[in-house]
Amino acid sequence: MLLKTNISTFFIALFFIFSSTAIAQDIEFNNGKKYVLGDITVTGNTTFSPQTVVTYSGLRKGEEITIPGETISNALKKLWKSNLFSSIDIYLVKTEGDTAYLEIVLVDLPELNEVTIKGVKKSKTETLIKDNKLTKGVKVTQNLLATTQNYLTNKYRKEGFYNTKVTINTTEVVDSIQKSRVNMIINIDKENKVKVEKIAFNGNDKISDKKLRKAMKNTKQKNPIRLLKRSKYIKDDYKEDLVSIIDKYKENGYRDARIISDSIITNNDNTISININLEEGEKYTFGKITFVGNSVYTDQQLNSVLRIKEGETYNGVELKKRIADDSKPDADDLTNLYQNSGYLFSSINPVEVSADGNVIDMEIRISEGKPAYFNNVTVVGNDKTNDHVIYRELRTRPGQLYSKLDVIRTIRELGQLGFFDAQLLTPNFKNPNPNDGTLDMEYSVVERGASQIELQGGYGGGGFIGTLGLSFNNFAIKDIFKKEAYKPVPSGDGQSLALRLQASRFYQTYSFSFTEPWLGGKRPVQLSTSLSHTKQFLYNPITRDADKSKRFNITGISVGLAKRLSVPDDYFTLSQAVSFQHYNLKNYNTGLFTFGNGYSNNLSYTIGLSRNNTFTDPIYPMGGSNFSVSAKLSLPYSLLNSIDYKALNEERDALDPTDTDDFKRMGEIDQERYKWLEFYKVKFKADWYTRIVDKLVIKSGLEFGFLGAYNNDRGVIPFERFFVGGDGLGNYSLDGRESIALRGYPNQSLSSQDGGTIYNKFSLELRYPITLGQSAKIYALGFIEGGASFDNFRDYNPFTINRSAGLGLRIFMPAFGLLGIDFGHGFDALPGQTVKNGWETHFIIGQQF
Repeated sequence: MLLKTNISTFFIALFFIFSSTAIAQDIEFNNGKKYVLGDITVTGNTTFSPQTVVTYSGLRKGEEITIPGETISNALKKLWKSNLFSSIDIYLVKTEGDTAYLEIVLVDLPELNEVTIKGVKKSKTETLIKDNKLTKGVKVTQNLLATTQNYLTNKYRKEGFYNTKVTINTTEVVDSIQKSRVNMIINIDKENKVKVEKIAFNGNDKISDKKLRKAMKNTKQKNPIRLLKRSKYIKDDYKEDLVSIIDKYKENGYRDARIISDSIITNNDNTISININLEEGEKYTFGKITFVGNSVYTDQQLNSVLRIKEGETYNGVELKKRIADDSKPDADDLTNLYQNSGYLFSSINPVEVSADGNVIDMEIRISEGKPAYFNNVTVVGNDKTNDHVIYRELRTRPGQLYSKLDVIRTIRELGQLGFFDAQLLTPNFKNPNPNDGTLDMEYSVVERGASQIELQGGYGGGGFIGTLGLSFNNFAIKDIFKKEAYKPVPSGDGQSLALRLQASRFYQTYSFSFTEPWLGGKRPVQLSTSLSHTKQFLYNPITRDADKSKRFNITGISVGLAKRLSVPDDYFTLSQAVSFQHYNLKNYNTGLFTFGNGYSNNLSYTIGLSRNNTFTDPIYPMGGSNFSVSAKLSLPYSLLNSIDYKALNEERDALDPTDTDDFKRMGEIDQERYKWLEFYKVKFKADWYTRIVDKLVIKSGLEFGFLGAYNNDRGVIPFERFFVGGDGLGNYSLDGRESIALRGYPNQSLSSQDGGTIYNKFSLELRYPITLGQSAKIYALGFIEGGASFDNFRDYNPFTINRSAGLGLRIFMPAFGLLGIDFGHGFDALPGQTVKNGWETHFIIGQQF
């Protein structure tokens, strides 16, 4: 009993001793005690070396730390921040006197092994994986999973799949590799697109439901006859449309209008209905508008730009545009008025000072600031094009007064060069200093391939027409003898050099051309030269092939100059050219050429005036216009020689072409008439580009051409004529004639056999881009057009046209130029036929309509 009592007392005493010690240690730990850090061990499921983990944690053996304290806390934060571990624990293993021993226990985050995406087409999985950076070996964090899920959900909801559900599961990879890895399975359930059955408004008395629905540009209720805008629901677009509804009220004077509430009701057929409750408020008008702070411009000058009069219905949206129209960089507004006069640092704020009686008096408060001058102007990104080629196109120069219009024009000029991606041209404002009135301007460009292998093809005239050539559009002829400059060809000086071979069963053409856009390097005077030789063979209607014993050779040379004008504005260009062609015929007897063995010479002078202010991208312009008018003239030889062409004409009319001797004499007369060609040729062409909404563009066009004679007895020459119809690619009639494209009909089918002397064409084309990326620009188009060819002016009627419509696709790649295909439907019959022509397919490479 004594022993039992003593043992019990002993254990009770021992318990109190240990409890007191533990309590004392716990109190000591919570208060923090300083230790010298001894060994640090690293354990757990990790592939990282202990030394790497300890170094990254920031803990160092021998340093003095407080336990608990900030040192341990900071080490935990650093390790978590690395995003390499799923579990991190730091334990105090033991203490020996003032020395503490720690253990870091880690579990690595698993690495991604394979990704499987279900619910979408296989062709799209690669893009989704790339967009979410789900590359093999990436650490699979909770943040990665959440970000991926949110991205995919929002992506498909923006496409109208409002009920999209995305689930992501991971499974551990079990193999011999000593590394934590997982496979990821992503299930995307898009369900059906959610369409808007009905949009209803409540509380609107002043503006009808129809007008309010029309103001909603993105969200539309179901309508079976609407083609361009579907009735799908996209949350972000819907929020924009709510703002548009209020803007509609502001445009009509109801500045206090507001949306009280809106609700979405899910219908049983997986559609939704939208109810929008409005409070319209009262209608306001503009009162007195005064300007405060203006010294550069008078009130009258500012009013002429603002164009708002007292008593007009209040229009908050239009007022904002007249102050600063963000949708048009070159808009006619007050901000641009100051910006284009050097006042970069100006600010303009409209302030309502009174609204008594629903009449709003306003002050336009202007802070003009100092005029700004360009300090440094630089260009970055041009690793191929030489600096001087770019700098000569700049409208902004050091020391020059700032002008926003000059910055916009510079971007346009750089884009029109064709050496850079027009979509990526960026003006960067650097170091703006309102106190000194200075700024630096940096233009960022991205080079694109300017040289190309030209492959052009089309079917017409009974066979395939192909072109193979080399086109160097940023050539440097001064480096042609420098071996190190061939990368692969000398480039960077903005010159153009082209070598082309065009061939079909009926002809062969060889040509060389060279263009220097800045002759002498100081002024925009373009020098262009070309040499060409064509060999064409007569068509044999029996064999339906070319008769190589009957040929027609054409050798030509031309030299031209084009100068950029400053009046009426510097979008105008005056061009002049002198050209010479020698036509040589051997056994080439046709209804047009009665002198089957002979020749003709064509020495002519061409003068043209053009204006091109199309927007930046020459491949897909979204605004502006391009027109040209030209006259090609020969010398009036009939006034300079003593030949009686009237007598020759009367003699020719009296001859019988079926008689061998008479036909021979006709050839002799025609040889005399056409030894030196006498003619004049007038052409006009205009294209307008109008942006409808976003990047949807309408291109409208008009063309006209007329070939005339100075001397009617000499007659209109058998060359230089117009052939209308088809894809516009030339075929066997290349004897100085022009092929005019008109889709929906066979090539050159809308002109007489000998070609027309007058033509007109009207076209309307609706374009929308699929992508305008650097590697390829792709756009779809729909067109309607009409045109006709006439043999003389007496028969000319601009309303008698051959009509067509269709669809097409264009793909521009820097290495190959423009590729395209069109499906055109001709609504009218070909000459001599009674049934409409119907569908025609036009495939082109290297040519643009």
